[in-house]
Amino acid sequence: MDPLLVKADVVKHTSLPKSLRPTSPPPENVPKHKHIKDLKLRTKLNRQAIHAARSKALVEDADLLLTGDAGKMQVENEMERTWRIGQDEIVQGAGQEATKGRRELKLDGGPYRSIYSRNGRHLAIVGTMGHVATFDWQTGTMHAELQLQETCRDITFLQDQSFFAVAQKKYVFIYDRDGVELHRLKSHIEPTRLEFLPYHWLLASVGNTGFLKYQDTSTGNIVAEHRTKLGACHTLAQNKHNAVLHLGHSNGVVTLWTPNLPHPAVQLLAHLGPVVGMSVDPSSGGRYMATSGQDGVVKVWDCRNWKGAVREWTTRGGGAELEWSAKGALSVAVGGSVNVYTKPSIQTPHPAKAPPPLYLTHPIPHRPLTSVRFCPFQDILTIGHNAGLSSILVPGVGEPNFDSTEADPFENKKARREREVKGLLDKIQPDMITLNPDFIGSLAPQTKLTTAVNDTHDIPFARLPRLERLRVQGKADDTEAVDDDDDGGEGDGDKSGKTQSRAEKEKRKMRGKGKSVKRYLRKQRKNVIDPTAVAIRAKLEKHREEKRVARAVEKGQMEPHKPSALDRFRRP
Repeated sequence: MDPLLVKADVVKHTSLPKSLRPTSPPPENVPKHKHIKDLKLRTKLNRQAIHAARSKALVEDADLLLTGDAGKMQVENEMERTWRIGQDEIVQGAGQEATKGRRELKLDGGPYRSIYSRNGRHLAIVGTMGHVATFDWQTGTMHAELQLQETCRDITFLQDQSFFAVAQKKYVFIYDRDGVELHRLKSHIEPTRLEFLPYHWLLASVGNTGFLKYQDTSTGNIVAEHRTKLGACHTLAQNKHNAVLHLGHSNGVVTLWTPNLPHPAVQLLAHLGPVVGMSVDPSSGGRYMATSGQDGVVKVWDCRNWKGAVREWTTRGGGAELEWSAKGALSVAVGGSVNVYTKPSIQTPHPAKAPPPLYLTHPIPHRPLTSVRFCPFQDILTIGHNAGLSSILVPGVGEPNFDSTEADPFENKKARREREVKGLLDKIQPDMITLNPDFIGSLAPQTKLTTAVNDTHDIPFARLPRLERLRVQGKADDTEAVDDDDDGGEGDGDKSGKTQSRAEKEKRKMRGKGKSVKRYLRKQRKNVIDPTAVAIRAKLEKHREEKRVARAVEKGQMEPHKPSALDRFRRP
């Protein structure tokens, strides 16, 4: 057989692995970093530029293809209001698949809190009395159900639905999908709220002790432990854009924390009473944050500018539970009802303390309302209360288009394993969590604090010796001990005018080093300004100046100073 035909047949039925295939052809007009001499750095920057240009082109293509917006409720005339429409009418107008989200779970052991997995397929619930359950809410498949017989305050999934953590009475416990206890985290004492950072594989907890702790679930090590110094904390939210944690305290203060800072990155007095609810808008890249206090006020803040609240209004019934949806809708559960507000009204500055236009409301008679959660990629809002959980339909609040590489609602076991391995390989270090994550991958700006050593060339400030750095900052003590008083300042020549040899210069330079004052000054010669040493050096300088003037008068180079009656007023 012809080898060319064999080769053509093999190429026809084989292909590169998916990890080696280019996602799209390289874009045109990509800037080349030809001015960089380092070949390795230039190649890396070119690769990053091509990747950024390709991503931008793909985003533009997605905007062109995904032209349809999420369907919201619309009114026919100005006299109608969307909040007058009840759940029965919404269920009748929605499709058969969408109506599965409308359900009522009546459970004992409340009040309950809930959490959805990242793909929105699985739901975990926990009751204060110790009832814990995880299940696939679309198919009704129960994964695990536990009766822990102790106080449980919060629950969260880890990297996927295979593991979940429960904040119990004394410690944090980790269970697998079947409900088998895997770990008991004794370092997390009396936890009240839990959050998981999926891209960093960090489990964060805050409790009655007032400590915020980060634990790496891939290695099991405590990454950071911060003492908030603000007492017990019962409010914790995560900014999904930059992985910064927002804490609400009992004195009305809101603090923002990162693992690499021992103090809050931002500290804000938000309310006059305890902060009971908090959430960050994921649709705007984490720009807006909503808080609610025990004083009955809901405030929307701009995280780029903390000068004041963008909008605030008063609610009935005290503190409210808050949650933002993927499309920027804000749900407020307070009193005996749940209210949903949509943008841009809640993000538009308004001088009066009037509530924004209401989009949807739903009454719930079971008090207290302890949690509100939007289901990812669905128009479903789950409310946790004293009698169980209630799920209502809120049209237009869910993101209809999902990225299967991030969170796939239809993934199988093989895809889940591959995604878990890829997540471990792409895990981001905790040191990279900052308020501004855009600095990652950018070139460091040239330092402005440079100096010339010996007037020859510029050296970066960080590489200077310590004495040079102190001189640049103006903190160095440049007053040095003077030489022997008998040198007369004649330079390199002696009194006879003859040029001295090198040995004679060194010998003359060392004269007077054994004097007690010189020894004292050498001991006091530090890189800090000592007032005592400065006074002694000033006294020696004055004495040397008097001797120099006396010698000049003797040689006839200077006229002697005649005393005057005004000398008594001269400053020393």
